[in-house]
Amino acid sequence: MSFVNGLLRPTFDALLSPLSGFPPMVGLLIVSLVVSVGMLFVFKATSNQPKLEAVKRQIHACLFEIRLFNDDLYAILRAQMEILGHNLKYLGLSAVPMLWMLAPILLVIAQLQFHYGYEGLRPGQDFLVQVQLSASERLTRPAASLEAPPGLAVETPAVFIPSLGQLAWRLRAADWGDYDLKLRVDGQEYTKSVQVARGLRRRSPVRLAAGFLNELLYPAEAPLPKGSPVASISVGYPEASVSLLGWGVHWLVVFFVLSIVFAFALRGRFGVVL
Repeated sequence: MSFVNGLLRPTFDALLSPLSGFPPMVGLLIVSLVVSVGMLFVFKATSNQPKLEAVKRQIHACLFEIRLFNDDLYAILRAQMEILGHNLKYLGLSAVPMLWMLAPILLVIAQLQFHYGYEGLRPGQDFLVQVQLSASERLTRPAASLEAPPGLAVETPAVFIPSLGQLAWRLRAADWGDYDLKLRVDGQEYTKSVQVARGLRRRSPVRLAAGFLNELLYPAEAPLPKGSPVASISVGYPEASVSLLGWGVHWLVVFFVLSIVFAFALRGRFGVVL
């Protein structure tokens, strides 16, 4: 996963950077349109389109039968059972293209989360940096220090919480910019990115230890070394939302709704049976 994420991070940064000056909804409209077109191509290439079309015709025929014989209870029940069977067959035919699309969609969502899911810090804003120690280091306080570059200020010494195996510092953002904190724990040094910036940017709220699931779900930053006394380093970014008719909506809801709408709106133009 490290190799894949190493390719995807700069790719998504480059593709989304032209959208950084626009409201999130504009970017999500464009991204959802591109993703829906890609989904249509994959669905068409990996599904049995003639069989899907035949199943849809059978479902429509059963619906027409219900309307035509609406005074015949037996005919209605039989048509409903046939519709259920056809729907199950439709789901079975759709399973293969859905499996083909699952991995790419997960990778796309994981990358987009760290562009649309968090707001940047602002000058004058306080935030926490929390360090989760590995299981073997949780009982005793390690020798630890946190060094911040100019533009960030460490306001408190480290607070150790033995019951959680955590170290925590409070910092203040002093100026706009992209920064790297330097954390030293038991003689080993780690870095953690911090962004004090507006607009659409890749923001990493947590850097985790290496592992397939960690790297799949949190690809915004390279993982910590294996066997490290540090399990994670997190920065307290505020969660972002997309304004939709005055309501704050999670970006993923907007993305899924727009992708589905675009896919159904464009299926005829691309000759795809959904």
